[in-house]
Amino acid sequence: MACRGEGSGHSMKTAHAKDLIRDEDGITTVGMAVSLLLCLSLLFSGAQLYRVGSAASEIQEVADVAALAAESEVAEFMVAVRTCDAVVLSMTLLAGTVYGIGIVAACVPPAAPVSEQLISLGGKVVKARDQFAEKATWGLNRLQSLLPFLAAASAASVASACNGGAMEAHYFAIGVLVPEKGEDIDAVPGDGLAELSEDVDAEAPEIREKAAAAEEAAKKAAEAKQVAFEHDCGAAPAYCQYERAGRFPWMPESQNPSYASVDAWSFSVALERAKSYYRLRKSHEAEPSGSVAEKASYHLRMIFYGYALEELERDGFVREDGESFQANFPKLFRNVNEFKQSRLYGEAAFPVSADGTMHAYAGCPAAGAPGGRRTVSALESGECDGCPTCGFSLESIGNVASASTNIANGFEHHYEKIRQAAVAYQQARDEMSPLVEQAKDKAQPLLDRISSLLSGIGGQRISAVPPGSSGAICVVVNLAASAADSGFESSFVSGGTVLGTRAAVAAASLVEDASDDSSSVITSLLDGFGQDGGAAVGAARIVLDCWNGLLKAYENGQAALSDAVDKGLDAFSVGTFSGLGTWAQGALSSAVEAAGLEPANLNALKPALLNTGHVADADDGAFAVRFRQAKAQALSDSASGGLVSALASGLPDAVTQVLTETTITIAEIELPVGGVTIPVEITLPQSAAEAAGGFVEQCIAAVDGAIGTAMGVRQWG
Repeated sequence: MACRGEGSGHSMKTAHAKDLIRDEDGITTVGMAVSLLLCLSLLFSGAQLYRVGSAASEIQEVADVAALAAESEVAEFMVAVRTCDAVVLSMTLLAGTVYGIGIVAACVPPAAPVSEQLISLGGKVVKARDQFAEKATWGLNRLQSLLPFLAAASAASVASACNGGAMEAHYFAIGVLVPEKGEDIDAVPGDGLAELSEDVDAEAPEIREKAAAAEEAAKKAAEAKQVAFEHDCGAAPAYCQYERAGRFPWMPESQNPSYASVDAWSFSVALERAKSYYRLRKSHEAEPSGSVAEKASYHLRMIFYGYALEELERDGFVREDGESFQANFPKLFRNVNEFKQSRLYGEAAFPVSADGTMHAYAGCPAAGAPGGRRTVSALESGECDGCPTCGFSLESIGNVASASTNIANGFEHHYEKIRQAAVAYQQARDEMSPLVEQAKDKAQPLLDRISSLLSGIGGQRISAVPPGSSGAICVVVNLAASAADSGFESSFVSGGTVLGTRAAVAAASLVEDASDDSSSVITSLLDGFGQDGGAAVGAARIVLDCWNGLLKAYENGQAALSDAVDKGLDAFSVGTFSGLGTWAQGALSSAVEAAGLEPANLNALKPALLNTGHVADADDGAFAVRFRQAKAQALSDSASGGLVSALASGLPDAVTQVLTETTITIAEIELPVGGVTIPVEITLPQSAAEAAGGFVEQCIAAVDGAIGTAMGVRQWG
């Protein structure tokens, strides 16, 4: 009974305790209070843990943006490098282009003054390019030496901007570039442009001299050809070979063509027309039925036509191509003296009677028994007598073509004019050809050297491997020691716990952004440079227009180069009588096309977050080595201070440099035309000016002093 009683008492106590929490009607007031207190404790505890965790992890985000800020200074520096590179490239192209156009102008006598001015300006462009390249490399090296400081200042400034917040954060950051020191940027190496400048100056006067002499000879040739063209068919419907031959119905149009211009016509047209004329007159002209004198005249003309046709078919020729001209229009006699010098004078072509009388034709009424044929020389020597009936004599045959040669309505008159013009044309061509070749022999090697210069221009550029070319590593510490429940005090969570010094590390590197507008950074900086000097004229205008086009060669390569040359050549006519201008234009265009200039890589460089190990592995400098050692220690040692200590102690001395300027002028573009002077500048961030007051040193000291107190950093994994 006692046992049951004791057991019953215990059961009753338990039942009463449960009744405090719940009864038949549900949860009691006490139960509700306990539940609410428990929920509030969990809620405030969870919120506090979230706040503490967020405050502790926020530093990693600060480290990330600080690393990006440090590497962005390197990206800005590379924009300056590419800008200077684009200017050097454009000015090198400009010098070669101006020399090329100047050589073409030297081959065009009317453009000789432009040639002198262009070549003179070309030399000034070479000097301006060399001066700019020297100043640009000095300025870039100076700016490059400041990059560690600028990167550190930018990282520190960005981290400082994140101060405050619920936990009253106080960040100090150090950005370190990898590698710590860049490679010296060299001035543009010798590309032979200075030597080319000297040779062009030396050779151009002789090219202009030869071209001028060749042009004079070519003008004489052109004038002679024009005369021949007018007498062949150009004067129609006035008297000319075409008009004279066209009077006969038996002369087909196919053998008597007409040409509208001398450019389409050639001497061979006149020669072939004369052959057809004499051939058809001899074969189609009928013997008259009139007097003996008329018949004698007809037969003497037939003898002349036959002689003329034989001369033209045997000795007449025209051999012409773009380089040479040779022609022979046999001279046809027009008087007794010329007849005596002709082949016909010594030919036994005239009928003689047995009594020794020489006749104009065998059918002469006075002709007796035939005695063969004799030469006219026998008549002149007295061995034969002329026939009084048909009137045959030395004068009758010698003067058979006199009238038709000496007056404009005779075919032979125009043939003789053409023959004389052909002689003058060939003499002028013979005088011109060696002069043209001499000018080409002087100009072609220079154009070849320009082609070689343009082809090899890829190696004559400004390039850089600056500090931070592999990336930037940033260490950030938060020195604010705040109570964990600061700003969130609660009776549900015990106070007094302090959130101490925190630290984080991040890295960033440059990556290419191949977006469609990636070239705008460079091209926008150069846009409009060549538009200055709007009042420039003549050679100066050509130079400015070419440069404006060549600035686009950095983006468009060969297309921009070819367009600039074409635009420069459009400034004057290359047409010449000698053809030298057209040849030079073609030779320069071929030289330019052979360059095959490739566009530069204009993908924008932008900083992106990267594993710190990848950045450190890319360099063997002191800082990178220390960082790798610290990382290895962190992987095996739970002490969190080792890594930060190595980072702080490895910062390069260059970070402590002090700037006295807010804008750095790298170099000035001084084009020797139009008064064009354009500075290439870079504006330093405001953080650099602030850091110059000792802020970077404060960050170094703060990080160094916080190394031993940084706790809770996640181990490397």
